[in-house]
Amino acid sequence: MSVSGSVALYFVASPLQYLAARRIAQAFEPGARQVLVWYKPGMKSAVDPAEWDACTYMPWPRWEPLPGAFGRHRRLRANVGLVSGLVGPCERLIVHSAVFDTEAINYFLHALPRAVGAREMRARILPDGLISIRRYPLSFTKRLAQRVRLLRSLFAPELRYTCFSGDRIGSDAPFCDRIYVLPGLPHEYPADKVVVLPPLVDAPAPAADDTVRRALVVGQPLTGFALMSAADVAATTVRIRDWLAAQGITDIDYKAHPKDAGHELRHPDYRLIEPDCALEVHMARTPYAAVVGVRSTALLIARQIYAPEVRVRAFGWPAVNFKTPDERKDMRTTFEQCGVEIE
Repeated sequence: MSVSGSVALYFVASPLQYLAARRIAQAFEPGARQVLVWYKPGMKSAVDPAEWDACTYMPWPRWEPLPGAFGRHRRLRANVGLVSGLVGPCERLIVHSAVFDTEAINYFLHALPRAVGAREMRARILPDGLISIRRYPLSFTKRLAQRVRLLRSLFAPELRYTCFSGDRIGSDAPFCDRIYVLPGLPHEYPADKVVVLPPLVDAPAPAADDTVRRALVVGQPLTGFALMSAADVAATTVRIRDWLAAQGITDIDYKAHPKDAGHELRHPDYRLIEPDCALEVHMARTPYAAVVGVRSTALLIARQIYAPEVRVRAFGWPAVNFKTPDERKDMRTTFEQCGVEIE
Protein backbone atom coordinates (compact mmCIF):
# COMPACT_ATOMS: atom_id res chain seq x y z
CA MET A 1 0.00 0.00 0.00
CA SER A 2 1.36 3.43 -0.93
CA VAL A 3 2.06 5.95 1.82
CA SER A 4 -0.41 8.87 2.05
CA GLY A 5 0.75 12.36 2.91
CA SER A 6 -2.02 13.29 5.37
CA VAL A 7 -5.00 11.35 6.66
CA ALA A 8 -7.90 13.05 8.44
CA LEU A 9 -9.73 10.58 10.68
CA TYR A 10 -13.13 11.36 12.20
CA PHE A 11 -14.79 9.46 15.07
CA VAL A 12 -18.48 10.42 15.13
CA ALA A 13 -21.48 9.40 17.22
CA SER A 14 -24.27 11.75 16.08
CA PRO A 15 -25.61 13.37 12.88
CA LEU A 16 -24.34 16.75 14.11
CA GLN A 17 -20.82 15.40 14.53
CA TYR A 18 -21.11 13.80 11.10
CA LEU A 19 -22.07 17.07 9.43
CA ALA A 20 -19.24 18.85 11.24
CA ALA A 21 -16.77 16.20 10.09
CA ARG A 22 -17.98 16.53 6.52
CA ARG A 23 -17.60 20.32 6.59
CA ILE A 24 -14.11 20.06 8.10
CA ALA A 25 -13.13 17.61 5.37
CA GLN A 26 -14.35 20.05 2.73
CA ALA A 27 -13.10 23.33 4.20
CA PHE A 28 -9.99 22.47 6.21
CA GLU A 29 -8.57 19.15 5.00
CA PRO A 30 -9.25 19.09 1.24
CA GLY A 31 -5.92 17.47 0.35
CA ALA A 32 -6.03 14.71 2.95
CA ARG A 33 -7.34 11.18 2.69
CA GLN A 34 -10.69 11.28 4.49
CA VAL A 35 -11.59 8.38 6.81
CA LEU A 36 -14.83 8.24 8.82
CA VAL A 37 -15.55 5.91 11.75
CA TRP A 38 -18.95 5.90 13.45
CA TYR A 39 -19.47 4.09 16.74
CA LYS A 40 -23.22 4.33 17.33
CA PRO A 41 -25.19 1.72 15.31
CA GLY A 42 -28.03 4.15 14.54
CA MET A 43 -25.63 6.40 12.65
CA LYS A 44 -25.51 4.15 9.60
CA SER A 45 -28.46 5.86 7.90
CA ALA A 46 -26.76 9.26 8.22
CA VAL A 47 -23.54 8.16 6.52
CA ASP A 48 -22.99 8.54 2.79
CA PRO A 49 -19.98 6.33 1.94
CA ALA A 50 -19.47 8.23 -1.33
CA GLU A 51 -18.37 11.28 0.68
CA TRP A 52 -15.38 9.47 2.19
CA ASP A 53 -12.27 7.69 0.99
CA ALA A 54 -13.01 5.00 3.57
CA CYS A 55 -15.60 4.52 6.32
CA THR A 56 -16.75 1.88 8.76
CA TYR A 57 -18.74 1.14 11.89
CA MET A 58 -16.61 0.50 14.99
CA PRO A 59 -18.19 -1.45 17.87
CA TRP A 60 -18.00 0.22 21.30
CA PRO A 61 -15.86 -2.10 23.46
CA ARG A 62 -17.94 -1.73 26.61
CA TRP A 63 -21.27 -2.47 24.90
CA GLU A 64 -20.08 -4.85 22.17
CA PRO A 65 -17.15 -6.86 23.57
CA LEU A 66 -15.87 -9.83 21.64
CA PRO A 67 -17.18 -13.21 22.86
CA GLY A 68 -15.21 -15.01 25.53
CA ALA A 69 -12.75 -13.99 28.20
CA PHE A 70 -11.37 -10.43 28.15
CA GLY A 71 -13.77 -9.57 25.35
CA ARG A 72 -13.61 -5.83 26.00
CA HIS A 73 -9.82 -5.85 25.92
CA ARG A 74 -9.73 -7.89 22.72
CA ARG A 75 -12.33 -5.60 21.13
CA LEU A 76 -10.07 -2.60 21.79
CA ARG A 77 -7.18 -4.35 20.04
CA ALA A 78 -9.44 -5.40 17.17
CA ASN A 79 -10.64 -1.82 16.77
CA VAL A 80 -7.07 -0.58 16.48
CA GLY A 81 -6.49 -3.11 13.72
CA LEU A 82 -9.76 -2.20 12.01
CA VAL A 83 -9.10 1.54 11.94
CA SER A 84 -5.40 1.31 11.12
CA GLY A 85 -6.31 -0.86 8.14
CA LEU A 86 -8.65 1.85 6.85
CA VAL A 87 -6.18 4.67 7.47
CA GLY A 88 -3.22 2.90 5.89
CA PRO A 89 0.40 4.07 5.95
CA CYS A 90 0.70 7.85 6.18
CA GLU A 91 3.10 10.63 7.12
CA ARG A 92 0.66 12.84 9.05
CA LEU A 93 -2.42 11.83 11.01
CA ILE A 94 -5.17 14.19 12.20
CA VAL A 95 -7.61 12.58 14.64
CA HIS A 96 -11.00 14.23 15.22
CA SER A 97 -13.41 13.35 18.03
CA ALA A 98 -15.94 15.14 20.22
CA VAL A 99 -14.26 13.74 23.35
CA PHE A 100 -10.92 12.11 24.15
CA ASP A 101 -11.25 10.79 27.71
CA THR A 102 -13.30 7.74 26.76
CA GLU A 103 -11.29 4.55 26.40
CA ALA A 104 -12.95 3.68 23.09
CA ILE A 105 -11.20 6.69 21.47
CA ASN A 106 -8.27 7.58 23.73
CA TYR A 107 -6.14 4.51 23.04
CA PHE A 108 -5.92 5.51 19.38
CA LEU A 109 -3.81 8.54 20.32
CA HIS A 110 -0.91 6.25 21.15
CA ALA A 111 -1.63 3.16 19.09
CA LEU A 112 -2.65 4.54 15.72
CA PRO A 113 0.39 6.66 14.75
CA ARG A 114 2.61 3.67 15.47
CA ALA A 115 0.37 1.28 13.58
CA VAL A 116 0.34 3.41 10.41
CA GLY A 117 3.87 4.82 10.65
CA ALA A 118 2.78 8.46 11.03
CA ARG A 119 5.61 10.78 12.06
CA GLU A 120 3.19 13.53 13.11
CA MET A 121 -0.19 13.39 14.84
CA ARG A 122 -2.67 16.11 15.77
CA ALA A 123 -5.90 15.70 17.73
CA ARG A 124 -8.84 18.02 17.11
CA ILE A 125 -12.23 18.32 18.76
CA LEU A 126 -15.57 18.13 16.96
CA PRO A 127 -18.51 20.24 18.12
CA ASP A 128 -21.21 18.39 20.01
CA GLY A 129 -24.14 20.81 20.19
CA LEU A 130 -25.20 22.10 23.59
CA ILE A 131 -22.63 19.90 25.33
CA SER A 132 -19.91 22.08 23.82
CA ILE A 133 -20.97 25.33 25.46
CA ARG A 134 -19.57 24.39 28.87
CA ARG A 135 -16.39 22.88 30.29
CA TYR A 136 -16.48 19.57 32.17
CA PRO A 137 -13.37 19.38 34.38
CA LEU A 138 -12.05 15.91 35.09
CA SER A 139 -12.75 14.92 38.67
CA PHE A 140 -10.14 13.28 40.89
CA THR A 141 -11.93 9.95 40.40
CA LYS A 142 -11.78 10.25 36.61
CA ARG A 143 -8.11 11.23 36.69
CA LEU A 144 -7.44 8.18 38.86
CA ALA A 145 -9.36 6.02 36.38
CA GLN A 146 -7.01 7.23 33.64
CA ARG A 147 -4.07 5.87 35.62
CA VAL A 148 -5.81 2.53 36.11
CA ARG A 149 -6.31 2.27 32.35
CA LEU A 150 -2.54 2.44 31.93
CA LEU A 151 -2.42 -1.13 33.24
CA ARG A 152 -3.68 -2.40 29.89
CA SER A 153 -0.29 -1.63 28.38
CA LEU A 154 1.20 -4.42 30.53
CA PHE A 155 -0.73 -6.94 28.41
CA ALA A 156 -0.90 -5.01 25.11
CA PRO A 157 1.86 -2.40 24.70
CA GLU A 158 -0.05 -0.63 21.93
CA LEU A 159 -2.94 0.07 24.34
CA ARG A 160 -1.28 2.84 26.32
CA TYR A 161 -3.82 5.33 27.64
CA THR A 162 -2.90 9.00 27.09
CA CYS A 163 -3.50 10.75 30.42
CA PHE A 164 -4.40 14.43 30.60
CA SER A 165 -6.02 16.92 32.95
CA GLY A 166 -8.43 19.85 32.68
CA ASP A 167 -11.53 19.53 30.52
CA ARG A 168 -12.63 15.92 29.94
CA ILE A 169 -13.06 16.35 26.21
CA GLY A 170 -9.33 17.11 25.91
CA SER A 171 -9.49 20.83 25.06
CA ASP A 172 -6.65 21.62 27.52
CA ALA A 173 -4.50 18.63 26.61
CA PRO A 174 -1.16 19.18 24.85
CA PHE A 175 -2.09 16.74 22.09
CA CYS A 176 -5.07 18.94 21.06
CA ASP A 177 -4.19 21.83 18.75
CA ARG A 178 -7.63 22.79 17.44
CA ILE A 179 -11.22 22.93 18.72
CA TYR A 180 -13.98 23.36 16.16
CA VAL A 181 -17.08 25.26 17.32
CA LEU A 182 -20.40 26.04 15.67
CA PRO A 183 -21.02 29.62 14.53
CA GLY A 184 -22.93 31.66 17.07
CA LEU A 185 -22.60 29.22 19.98
CA PRO A 186 -20.78 30.44 23.10
CA HIS A 187 -17.99 28.32 24.54
CA GLU A 188 -15.33 28.29 27.27
CA TYR A 189 -12.40 26.93 25.27
CA PRO A 190 -8.90 28.46 24.93
CA ALA A 191 -9.19 31.18 22.29
CA ASP A 192 -5.91 30.25 20.61
CA LYS A 193 -7.25 26.79 19.77
CA VAL A 194 -10.74 27.68 18.58
CA VAL A 195 -11.77 27.59 14.92
CA VAL A 196 -15.34 28.56 13.99
CA LEU A 197 -16.84 26.29 11.37
CA PRO A 198 -18.67 27.70 8.37
CA PRO A 199 -22.37 26.70 8.15
CA LEU A 200 -22.60 22.93 8.30
CA VAL A 201 -24.87 22.69 5.27
CA ASP A 202 -25.83 24.91 2.37
CA ALA A 203 -29.15 26.60 3.03
CA PRO A 204 -32.10 25.25 1.03
CA ALA A 205 -33.57 27.44 -1.66
CA PRO A 206 -36.86 29.12 -0.70
CA ALA A 207 -40.04 27.57 -1.97
CA ALA A 208 -40.94 28.64 -5.48
CA ASP A 209 -44.52 29.31 -4.36
CA ASP A 210 -44.47 31.93 -1.58
CA THR A 211 -47.99 30.90 -0.58
CA VAL A 212 -46.71 27.49 0.54
CA ARG A 213 -46.22 27.66 4.29
CA ARG A 214 -44.94 24.51 5.91
CA ALA A 215 -43.57 23.97 9.43
CA LEU A 216 -41.46 21.38 11.19
CA VAL A 217 -42.07 20.37 14.80
CA VAL A 218 -39.03 18.69 16.38
CA GLY A 219 -39.89 16.08 19.00
CA GLN A 220 -38.01 15.18 22.17
CA PRO A 221 -38.39 12.54 24.92
CA LEU A 222 -39.57 15.06 27.49
CA THR A 223 -41.38 13.03 30.14
CA GLY A 224 -39.05 10.06 29.64
CA PHE A 225 -36.06 12.23 30.47
CA ALA A 226 -37.92 14.03 33.28
CA LEU A 227 -37.63 17.33 31.43
CA MET A 228 -41.37 18.04 31.68
CA SER A 229 -44.48 16.65 33.33
CA ALA A 230 -47.11 14.99 31.12
CA ALA A 231 -49.51 17.86 31.81
CA ASP A 232 -46.94 20.45 30.74
CA VAL A 233 -46.15 18.49 27.58
CA ALA A 234 -49.84 18.47 26.68
CA ALA A 235 -50.15 22.20 27.33
CA THR A 236 -47.02 22.93 25.29
CA THR A 237 -48.33 20.83 22.40
CA VAL A 238 -51.49 22.95 22.33
CA ARG A 239 -49.52 26.20 22.47
CA ILE A 240 -47.33 25.13 19.57
CA ARG A 241 -50.35 24.20 17.44
CA ASP A 242 -52.13 27.46 18.27
CA TRP A 243 -49.02 29.51 17.44
CA LEU A 244 -48.59 27.78 14.08
CA ALA A 245 -52.25 28.41 13.26
CA ALA A 246 -51.77 32.09 14.11
CA GLN A 247 -48.92 32.17 11.58
CA GLY A 248 -51.25 30.79 8.93
CA ILE A 249 -49.44 27.43 8.85
CA THR A 250 -51.50 24.26 8.62
CA ASP A 251 -49.08 22.00 6.68
CA ILE A 252 -46.99 20.62 9.54
CA ASP A 253 -44.34 17.87 9.67
CA TYR A 254 -43.41 16.11 12.89
CA LYS A 255 -39.95 14.57 13.29
CA ALA A 256 -39.71 12.31 16.32
CA HIS A 257 -36.50 11.90 18.28
CA PRO A 258 -35.19 8.29 18.17
CA LYS A 259 -36.10 8.04 21.88
CA ASP A 260 -39.42 9.89 21.45
CA ALA A 261 -41.49 6.71 21.11
CA GLY A 262 -44.60 8.44 22.42
CA HIS A 263 -44.37 11.34 19.95
CA GLU A 264 -45.02 13.63 22.89
CA LEU A 265 -45.32 16.94 21.02
CA ARG A 266 -47.28 15.57 18.08
CA HIS A 267 -50.72 17.01 17.42
CA PRO A 268 -53.17 14.68 15.61
CA ASP A 269 -53.05 16.68 12.38
CA TYR A 270 -49.23 16.67 12.10
CA ARG A 271 -47.62 14.57 9.39
CA LEU A 272 -45.06 12.14 10.85
CA ILE A 273 -41.93 12.12 8.71
CA GLU A 274 -39.11 9.59 8.73
CA PRO A 275 -36.37 10.98 6.44
CA ASP A 276 -33.77 8.54 5.13
CA CYS A 277 -31.07 10.93 6.34
CA ALA A 278 -30.08 12.94 9.40
CA LEU A 279 -32.57 15.60 10.50
CA GLU A 280 -30.00 18.31 9.82
CA VAL A 281 -29.59 17.06 6.25
CA HIS A 282 -33.37 16.89 5.83
CA MET A 283 -33.67 20.54 6.91
CA ALA A 284 -30.92 21.49 4.48
CA ARG A 285 -33.00 20.00 1.66
CA THR A 286 -36.45 21.16 2.76
CA PRO A 287 -37.76 24.76 2.87
CA TYR A 288 -39.83 25.51 5.98
CA ALA A 289 -41.53 28.69 7.12
CA ALA A 290 -41.04 27.73 10.79
CA VAL A 291 -39.13 25.17 12.86
CA VAL A 292 -40.30 24.71 16.45
CA GLY A 293 -39.65 22.49 19.45
CA VAL A 294 -38.66 22.75 23.11
CA ARG A 295 -34.90 22.59 23.75
CA SER A 296 -33.57 20.40 20.97
CA THR A 297 -30.15 21.13 19.51
CA ALA A 298 -31.88 20.83 16.13
CA LEU A 299 -33.36 24.30 16.72
CA LEU A 300 -29.86 25.77 16.91
CA ILE A 301 -28.89 24.01 13.70
CA ALA A 302 -32.11 25.17 12.01
CA ARG A 303 -31.26 28.75 12.88
CA GLN A 304 -27.90 28.30 11.15
CA ILE A 305 -29.47 26.70 8.08
CA TYR A 306 -32.46 28.93 7.36
CA ALA A 307 -32.74 32.58 6.38
CA PRO A 308 -33.73 35.11 9.09
CA GLU A 309 -37.33 35.29 7.88
CA VAL A 310 -37.84 31.62 8.84
CA ARG A 311 -39.15 31.49 12.42
CA VAL A 312 -37.26 29.18 14.77
CA ARG A 313 -38.95 29.08 18.15
CA ALA A 314 -38.58 27.16 21.43
CA PHE A 315 -41.72 26.56 23.52
CA GLY A 316 -42.46 25.55 27.08
CA TRP A 317 -39.30 26.76 28.79
CA PRO A 318 -41.02 27.95 32.00
CA ALA A 319 -42.07 24.32 32.55
CA VAL A 320 -38.76 22.67 31.59
CA ASN A 321 -36.71 21.04 34.35
CA PHE A 322 -33.04 21.98 34.17
CA LYS A 323 -30.36 20.32 36.29
CA THR A 324 -29.20 23.63 37.77
CA PRO A 325 -30.03 27.33 37.46
CA ASP A 326 -26.69 27.77 35.69
CA GLU A 327 -27.68 25.21 33.07
CA ARG A 328 -30.94 27.09 32.45
CA LYS A 329 -29.10 30.41 32.19
CA ASP A 330 -26.38 29.06 29.89
CA MET A 331 -28.84 27.31 27.60
CA ARG A 332 -31.09 30.36 27.35
CA THR A 333 -28.06 32.51 26.51
CA THR A 334 -27.00 30.07 23.83
CA PHE A 335 -30.43 29.88 22.20
CA GLU A 336 -30.85 33.65 22.26
CA GLN A 337 -27.37 34.33 20.89
CA CYS A 338 -28.09 31.98 18.02
CA GLY A 339 -31.34 33.78 17.24
CA VAL A 340 -33.80 31.16 18.45
CA GLU A 341 -36.98 32.72 19.85
CA ILE A 342 -37.95 31.51 23.31
CA GLU A 343 -41.58 31.52 24.42
